[in-house]
Amino acid sequence: MDRTWQVVAALVDPVRRALYDHVRRERRPVTREEAARAVDISRNLAAFHLDKLVEVGVLHARYEAPTTRRRGRGRTPKVYEASADGLALTVPQRHYELVAAILADAIATDPTDARTAAHRHAAALGQALGAASVRASGQPIDRAVRALTDLGYEPCADRGDIVLDNCPFHALASRQTALICGINVEFVAGLLAGLGCAALRAELRPRPGGCCVCIRPQ
Repeated sequence: MDRTWQVVAALVDPVRRALYDHVRRERRPVTREEAARAVDISRNLAAFHLDKLVEVGVLHARYEAPTTRRRGRGRTPKVYEASADGLALTVPQRHYELVAAILADAIATDPTDARTAAHRHAAALGQALGAASVRASGQPIDRAVRALTDLGYEPCADRGDIVLDNCPFHALASRQTALICGINVEFVAGLLAGLGCAALRAELRPRPGGCCVCIRPQ
């Protein structure tokens, strides 16, 4: 199951959602006992639900002695904190944080020509993500499709090409089409390079209802 849906499935449960909200609001490590009291359930049930939230990545856990009172005998208690990244759910997938990172780095490194710098940073980020992909095996087209799927592009075959049915930067592309589509094609080109897909190239081919980028054989 995709991690997004794992998170959704975990937080649909009202007890888990209450536990997550409590831990997030506390902004400090929370023990199982504290969490159980906060939502009025048993310690064992709180432990079960808290560990499920750790499994899907919305909480982090570690063993830590309390600093507010003297340490007694027994095991060091397990404590929980909310992930610093927070939660964002959009259907279909959007990845505005990628564009934000690209533009922030571009303005910081070359404020006089941020557009050109953004293209460089987009290609570099795409290449880094492609090179770091743990699923980069198989034929080039298969590697590309898997990576693009993981990023929410919803790729599909179209007469030998790969068209992308979803734009992860849709709202921004609607406001600043030339800028965002230019960043997008450089990002996808970098991704293909990082995946070792030299036989494929990314090019702009805008179409209604889809992404502006198309993947074609070299």
